[in-house]
Order: sequence, then structure tokens, then C-alpha cells
Amino acid sequence: MSLRINDTAPDFTANSTEGQISFHDWIGDSYAILFSHPRDFTPVCTTEFGVVAQLIPEFERRGTKVLGVSVDSAEDHGKWKADIEKVAGVPANFAIIDDTDLKVAKAYDMLPADYYLPTEGRTPQHSATVRTVFIIGPDKKVRLTMTYPMSVGRNFAEIIRALDAVQKTDGVPLATPANWEPGQDVIVALALDDAAAEAEYGQLNKALPYLRFAKDPA
Repeated sequence: MSLRINDTAPDFTANSTEGQISFHDWIGDSYAILFSHPRDFTPVCTTEFGVVAQLIPEFERRGTKVLGVSVDSAEDHGKWKADIEKVAGVPANFAIIDDTDLKVAKAYDMLPADYYLPTEGRTPQHSATVRTVFIIGPDKKVRLTMTYPMSVGRNFAEIIRALDAVQKTDGVPLATPANWEPGQDVIVALALDDAAAEAEYGQLNKALPYLRFAKDPA
């Protein structure tokens, strides 16, 4: 069964470029983004890890830890980081998990059922489905998932935007409309009637009886 939103993110212990990581302990009270890749030294993935390296200050500003997953060894990851830094122009200061045994890929249902995965001679195509992003809350629940094919580089501006939206609406009766950016109006959930909504969020812009906008609460 696929991992769904609001499921508890599977815990695991794995070796990484920064030593052994126990995932739930590593998250602590932060948000976390787990992003997976089918192989080291692949072109699209190298550009993606480069963007992550550049965005580390943005993730830190949002109280969010980032953790890479690739199906190669921590030793290979360390060598790959030199290429990532060359492309990004900044050090890749984040951990990458050694998932040579595919434990994490399987726990997060990132592989086809009963797919033949050789231990030796594994190519990126064997693990092509390991191209997923998970946003996980401090309560260790999955908040959002995105899955990409090997040929399509991830848009990390959208991942940051989605993280902002998740954090804006987490645990409060708010939602974000299509194409929302921080600072724009938000949608007030129907769990609040008009009076309660206005008492909490100020004057409403009622586009429809069921679509009520309020100013983005700071």
C-alpha cells in the first residue's frame, strides 16, 4: 500500500555521509524533507542536489532539515558531493543516506512491486521510481509527496512554496488557493462560520459562499 498523507513516516536507521542517522530522532521538533534519487553521478540528480545545496539557508530559515536518499554507498555519495559542489558553487552541506539495500526506498514504497533489483550491476533504470519528495511534519506525519520521472528535474522553488503552504496551514483552519505565495490571501476553512472566521482572521472577501479569503496572518 502506498504511503499516504497523514501516515506516519516510516522510521529507519541508516548510514549516511554524516554518520548513522535514526530518522525520527534526527527530525526532532523540525520539519523535514526527504528527497530520493535512483543513482549517484547522474546528470539530473546532480543538478537537483546542487540546488538543494544552494537552498540550505532557506530550509534552515523555515526550521526544516533536508535529507537526501540515493541507492549507492555513503563512500560514493562523498565522492559525488565534489561534483555537486562544482555544479552548485557551494558545498553540499546536507546528509545523503546510503540506501544500497533499498531499505528506505522500500519502506517509502518508491519501487514497483516485485521488481527485479540486482545487487551488482544495478543501473539508474532499475530504481527509476526512486524520484520522490516527502515533506514530513514535526509529529513525523507525511504532509505532502511529489514524484517525478527521471527525465524531469524537480522545481525546488515549488517545493519551498509547498513547504511554506504546509507550514502556513498546519493545525489551523486555513488553506491556500492555487498558485499561492507567502503574503497573499488565504482561504478560511468552512469549519468556522462567518462570525468566527472574522473574529479570528478579520474581514473576509467572500468570492462564493464556500470560498472565503482572508489576509495572510503573519
